[in-house]
Amino acid sequence: MINARALAISIVGTVISIHGLAAQDLPKYRNFELGSNLASVSRLAGVDPSEAKTIHQRPAVMQDLEWRLSHWVSGSSAPSTDPVEKIVFSFYNDQLFRLVVDYGTERTEGMTDADIVAALSATYGAPLKRTGIAPRGASRLGVESGAALARWGDAEQSVVLYRTSMYGTAFRLMVTEPRLDDLARKAEAQAIRLDVQEAPRREIARQNKEVADGRAAREKARLANRAAFRP
Repeated sequence: MINARALAISIVGTVISIHGLAAQDLPKYRNFELGSNLASVSRLAGVDPSEAKTIHQRPAVMQDLEWRLSHWVSGSSAPSTDPVEKIVFSFYNDQLFRLVVDYGTERTEGMTDADIVAALSATYGAPLKRTGIAPRGASRLGVESGAALARWGDAEQSVVLYRTSMYGTAFRLMVTEPRLDDLARKAEAQAIRLDVQEAPRREIARQNKEVADGRAAREKARLANRAAFRP
């Protein structure tokens, strides 16, 4: 009889091997190609592009699109064996530069760090060796994702596996296109600086609008009431 752990390893290994990414097909994750635009990713994922959330509008347009996989096989009453809980696609000027894949606890229960690394290595090859030299500065999302267990990558793609402490998620895989990721991180930093610089002006504009709206509302009420007033 196959025990639960062996079955879980088989499920993850099979799903990643079937839908995953062979070295010659880089840069991809499953059928999603890094560098693709929002429209093509939305169409492939079956999510309306209007559901994308705009994070920043300048100096570059940065958007996130969330895709939650169904827990049931399409057109069937059978439960899905896909270990993915959700994927968040991130776009820089309409180019997919990062995917954050969260694996749910139900489909990874009992699996060890080594089990997940081994399953991913069947697709991405051997993990990069730990050199004792810290990798390029971690992004805010990378820090928030937890402990990095293994890394794969080359000039076209970076893949990092994390063990997370988030509710409902045991492991997270982050797949990025280094060139676009670098541009996105610089744009995000500049956007934050612009937000801070422009905050006083935006607050003054908000207050002025609030005063003007209040004045317009009172004038509208005055005219209506004056016309209807009978002493």
